Amino acid sequence: MSHDSVEHEAGTVSLDPTGERYDLVIRGERVLTTAGIRPREVGVRDGVIVAMQPLGNNLDGDEVIDLAADETLIPGLVDTHVHVNEPGRTEWEGFASATRAAAAGGVTTIVDMPLNSIPPTISVEALNIKREAAQGQTHVDVGFWGGAVPGNTADLRPLHDAGVFGFKCFLLHSGVDEFPPLDADEMEVDMRELTTFDSVMIVHAEDSRAIDRAPQPDGDDYGKFLASRPRGAENLAIAEVIERARWTGSRAHILHLSSSDALPMLRSAKQDGLKLTVETCPHYLTLTAEEIPLGATQFKCCPPIREAGNRELLWEGLEDGTIDFIVSDHSPSTLDLKDLENGDFAVAWGGVASLQLGLSLIWTEARQRGLALETVVSWMSDRPAQFAGLTGKGRIAPGYDADFSVFAADDAYVVDVNKLHHKNPLTPYHGKALAGVVRRTYLHGEVIDSETPRGRLLRRGMTD
Repeated sequence: MSHDSVEHEAGTVSLDPTGERYDLVIRGERVLTTAGIRPREVGVRDGVIVAMQPLGNNLDGDEVIDLAADETLIPGLVDTHVHVNEPGRTEWEGFASATRAAAAGGVTTIVDMPLNSIPPTISVEALNIKREAAQGQTHVDVGFWGGAVPGNTADLRPLHDAGVFGFKCFLLHSGVDEFPPLDADEMEVDMRELTTFDSVMIVHAEDSRAIDRAPQPDGDDYGKFLASRPRGAENLAIAEVIERARWTGSRAHILHLSSSDALPMLRSAKQDGLKLTVETCPHYLTLTAEEIPLGATQFKCCPPIREAGNRELLWEGLEDGTIDFIVSDHSPSTLDLKDLENGDFAVAWGGVASLQLGLSLIWTEARQRGLALETVVSWMSDRPAQFAGLTGKGRIAPGYDADFSVFAADDAYVVDVNKLHHKNPLTPYHGKALAGVVRRTYLHGEVIDSETPRGRLLRRGMTD
């Protein structure tokens, strides 16, 4: 490739072989490329990355940003597991607040779960209601999952054609009556339907029979709550998903893996060639049951945060590839539903609020384990994007959306729940010291300012 010098008005010499001008140029010593962290200049036009050159080539842009020495340009994170809850339970979380929180945490794309909004996203009509609620409110790009519930098999193909990214089902009560669970046979019927148009079934895998027979949660003792959601409930349900995927040839995905017991059978299923993917979440990788105080219902989620030894095995599962990626499962509620006065784990809503904190949480833990930033970003950006079929997301490379985060990996902060953007000020991470600060986030080549919603609503295979 020839590097013909082109003189520019400012007198600097550009070595851009095209001699072109860009809307935005970001340059720095630390740009996370597909070949690792390198000194690069990134040229953006019309919201898309169109040029990547060695640092020093002086790409010409209407706006030129020089990264600070301690900053790394990383691709915007992709979080495929977020409960926004609007419409219907907007007081729990809404599109404006959720996407502000996402942007502040370096997340530039979320995919919204089909519950706990009312109506849930189980028909095209409901999807349209959800999209109308989101329109003009989103600070990041937003896609939608569909739901698989008893009796809506005929709705799956129309929802797919309307652009949902796949379908979520529960194998036990979801927590809200308007999104009932499937039994394993019903799930298998729907999996067969999904194979006809190559969609994916994403599964909340806990076995209702095992939980029915477990001790009941009682009061403020987290240990009693943990005993009420045993690993065996997850293991049984995951085994069911694996075999139904084997029988149908369907793509299947295990949501929020918390039981490390399930890793060997997931590993062997993948070795057998099943179309199986697995996610876990920051709370399972950074928190431990032993450390949860009495009555601290902000830690309650389902499946639950388990013991320290379990956490170590989940990290091993990530490192060996059995677990494919990390997403938030951001599932907030109003403060009263967390029963903070009594701290009763039996009655509190189960869900952890962490959308804004995921990158710092995982980086804090990962760097102590000697893991590279590139690895963390792959787990939180490239891999979830690939899973969801978001082909223009998750990498800094020509042709990809200019969605970036400027990340200061060696900076630090203490979590203050009152400074988080999600709607209800409660998180188990309040007061926790974290490494890594998101200094700026770009969507389609523009800085997200939390004032002007520039996010797009995504359909599978295209944007609006």
